[in-house]
Amino acid sequence: MKPFHYERSSDVSSACAVAARPASKFVAGGTNLIDLMKLEIETPAQIIDINALPLGGIEETPEQGLRIGALVTNSALAADMNVRRKYPLLSQAILAGASGQLRNKATTGGNLLQRTRCPYFYDTTKPCNKRQPGSGCAALEGLNRMNAVLGVSDNCIAAHPSDMAVAMTALDARIETIAADGATRTIPIDGLYRAPGDTPNIETVLQPGELIKSVVLPPPPPGRQIYRKVRDRASYAFALVSVAAIVAHEKNHVQDARVAFGGISYKPWRSAQAESTLSGASLTRSSYDAAGTAALKNARGYGHNNFKIPLARRTLRAALAEVTGTI
Repeated sequence: MKPFHYERSSDVSSACAVAARPASKFVAGGTNLIDLMKLEIETPAQIIDINALPLGGIEETPEQGLRIGALVTNSALAADMNVRRKYPLLSQAILAGASGQLRNKATTGGNLLQRTRCPYFYDTTKPCNKRQPGSGCAALEGLNRMNAVLGVSDNCIAAHPSDMAVAMTALDARIETIAADGATRTIPIDGLYRAPGDTPNIETVLQPGELIKSVVLPPPPPGRQIYRKVRDRASYAFALVSVAAIVAHEKNHVQDARVAFGGISYKPWRSAQAESTLSGASLTRSSYDAAGTAALKNARGYGHNNFKIPLARRTLRAALAEVTGTI
C-alpha cells in the first residue's frame, strides 16, 4: 500500500472540499477501497473518513417512501422494519450479498459505488482499460465467465457487482448528492452509472468531491417483490445472474411489472423490454419466456460467459413464476 494522508471530517462541506482535490477519496466502511489500496489499484494521496458525518439515519418521507442515509450499514438497512415490510426485495438482495461481517461495515453509499470484481481489473500484470486507460481489455479473449453481456463495449466488459443496487433499480431509487460548492442534485439510480464506451475508467456521473448523502425510495409499487440470485456457491459469492422482480397481477394477467438484472451489465440492468412484454400478459411460462427473450435480445457473450444469456432468461422465468405464485 502506498503512503497517503488521512483526514477525518466532521461536516459535509469540509469533506467535499477536501475530496475535490486531485487523488482524494472518501472512505466509510472501506470494504472495497481498502482492498484496492492494498493491491495498489487505487492509490489515493488523501483519504477523507466520513464516518462522523450525520448520514446514518433511515426516515420516512412525506410521500410515504424512505430516505436512507449514505452511511447506513447494509446490516442495519436489511434489518429495518420499514424496509422489511415495504421493500422486502431490498432486504432480500442485501442479505444475498457478501457476509455478515462485511454487511456490518459496508455502507449504502459505498455499496452503490463498489468497483467491478473482474479478475483482470485486480491483476496488475494484465491490461485493463478500467484500471489503466488505453492499455486494452484482457477479458475480451480471456477467462470472462463473470463478465457482462449487455450494454458494454470492446473497451471493457466488466460487470457491476452490487446486489443492493439491483433491488434499488427495480424500486426506482433516487440518489441525493452534495458537491464541494454546496450544490445539491438528485440522480435517478439508472442514471448514476456511465456506460463504458471509450472511457471505462469513468464509472459514474459523480464529479470530484461530490458526495452521496442519501438514497430515496418512492412509495413501494403494487405487487409482490422477489430477489433471485444464481451464484457458484450458496453464500459469499457474487452473482452470475440475479433478478429483481416486482409484479402486480389480477385474474391471471400481469397488471404491472418491474424487472432488473444483476451480473450481466456494467450497471444494474433495468429491462424496459421485459416489462413491456409482461404488461397485460397471462401468468404462463410462455409469457415469462417471451419476457426473457425480449430482455436478452441484444445480449452478446464473449466465450466463457455465453451461458449467462440463457441463464438470465431461465432465472427471470423462475423469479416471475415464484413472485406470481404460478410455480
